[in-house]
Amino acid sequence: MGIWARLRTLMKSNVNDLITKSEDPEKILNQLVLDMRDQIISAKKHVAVAIADEKKLKKQLEKAVRNTKEWERKAMMAVQGGRDDLAMEALQKKEQQGKLAQEYQTQWEMQKKASEKLKTSLRTLNKKIDEAKRKKELLIARKKRVEAQQKIQQTMGGIGDVSAFDAFDQMSSRIDQMEAEAEAEEELNREELGLDINDKFAELEADVGANDALAALKAKMGVRPPARQQQQEEEFSFEQMEAELAALDD
Repeated sequence: MGIWARLRTLMKSNVNDLITKSEDPEKILNQLVLDMRDQIISAKKHVAVAIADEKKLKKQLEKAVRNTKEWERKAMMAVQGGRDDLAMEALQKKEQQGKLAQEYQTQWEMQKKASEKLKTSLRTLNKKIDEAKRKKELLIARKKRVEAQQKIQQTMGGIGDVSAFDAFDQMSSRIDQMEAEAEAEEELNREELGLDINDKFAELEADVGANDALAALKAKMGVRPPARQQQQEEEFSFEQMEAELAALDD
């Protein structure tokens, strides 16, 4: 089983385990993102190992190529020195290193392809995890919106309860009663202190002032009041003058 297959199996088992153990969607999503982050860290380590193996094979290939060239140089040097026996041994070494270089070349090319594939898969996994993070935020926002809606509905249900409105009606009646009692008490206090009679005199003075103002306006306009009304006004003025004189004597 390859690394990605193992990661998929592990992540699937973790998801199933979280769903069975937790009922909080936000908690599940956060844990899934954490698990994905842990898995990608593990995947990066495997990709790093694959890249290291590829670099190691490349170095071994380069070394085998250098050795091949070196044994060829030594064979040429032996021929120049008239040592055909040494030249034959050097050529054998060259052939061995050449075959080894070919094997390293094949292994290196395969490992290089595998490393590139793993790096591509890692980039794809990174994109998927980024997408998962964005989806997580959207899902959490949806969850919170649903919770808020449920809370509002519960509150509305509580307000719609008949007992709540009955309580408001009872409080309104109680406050009306308190206001009536306060007004009655104020009225009694005013009668005890004689304030009601003063209020009556104040109203009378206001009426007199209004009548005087009306009479002055009519006199200014040249309108004479009817004889009966004029007689009443004179009697009222005479009575008012006597009252004022009596007040002065007191």
